[in-house]
Amino acid sequence: MENHKIIKKALLVLEDGTRYEAYHFGAPVSSSGEVVFNTAMTGYTESITDPSYKGQILTYTYPIIGNYGIPSSSYSEESISEFYESNRIQVSGLIISYYSNRPYHWNMNQSLSNWLYENKIPGLSGVDTRFIAKKLRKNGGSMLGKILMENEDLPFYDPNQDNLSEKVSIHEKIIYGNGKYKILLVDFGLKNNILRCLLRRNCSIIRVPWDYDFTKEEYDGLILSNGPGNPKVYKKPIHYLRISMKKKQPIFGICLGNQLLGIAAGGDTYKLKYAHRSHNQPVLSLETGKSFITSQNHGYVLDVKNISREWKIFFKNLNDDTCEGIIHKYKPFFSVQFHPEASSGPKDTEFLFDFFIDSIHKNYKMNK
Repeated sequence: MENHKIIKKALLVLEDGTRYEAYHFGAPVSSSGEVVFNTAMTGYTESITDPSYKGQILTYTYPIIGNYGIPSSSYSEESISEFYESNRIQVSGLIISYYSNRPYHWNMNQSLSNWLYENKIPGLSGVDTRFIAKKLRKNGGSMLGKILMENEDLPFYDPNQDNLSEKVSIHEKIIYGNGKYKILLVDFGLKNNILRCLLRRNCSIIRVPWDYDFTKEEYDGLILSNGPGNPKVYKKPIHYLRISMKKKQPIFGICLGNQLLGIAAGGDTYKLKYAHRSHNQPVLSLETGKSFITSQNHGYVLDVKNISREWKIFFKNLNDDTCEGIIHKYKPFFSVQFHPEASSGPKDTEFLFDFFIDSIHKNYKMNK
């Protein structure tokens, strides 16, 4: 049962002046940010704690959200949350069609509304979220917006103008595991499942802040994590990356990491007309000819027109033919725009972590 009543009305206001009246749940506070959507049927706990959603008001198109509540905040031996993708809620607000006020699950610790209330995050229900998603798609997959309580107002806030990794990345180096492979993981706002995927593969992980000078570290492989915001604001790590690309150690970029690797290789990025925000984005591997269903959340994409000829497209999106990853023709460098770690979403492409570990094996043999 809820610890507070969900009866107060509130407003969703979009930057074009559109206003939607709705019922409020969660914390009774106003909020401003970039309104985006997600089409998943499950996985709201993971999405809400995904740092890629920092500064965003998340709209779910699936009509029933909150039906299985929120699990406990338990941690593994490595002090990694077992069910969350970071150590806190990252979204600035939540918009749903129908709120399930009597949730049930064997692992439930509290309701979605109570969880938002405790963390001072507002939610709106009773909104036609599929209509909003269609409106957002016509505007590049997102619009600025704000959730307003009665008799309150806020200015619009565009998170893409900020370096959001400063808000979601760690501030000091953290080491996980004691495995065979030494992985340097640059945290731009990484999801915890990247850590879990690596630890299951006998890795020792050195996790460093987004602006850390990783060129001075020794490692077997380098991973550039996912993260929020505009990739062009990350000038310092792009500089470090260009230096690291002169070495022979394998590099694996994920989501934002894909965009940064592409920029370092001479490419560019642009904002999509129709953003990729769902659990069912089909991609095609140009290496194998196989297609996969992937989890994605991004508004920017890599432009490979001016990329070095030493690179080629690794994956492409089967809906709009945009680049979903690049791979070097000679060196063990590659990246993908989607989320192979999933959580939430299909795990069809988790094999890319094995591909990365295999590239480390091959690199060992080549440099003996």
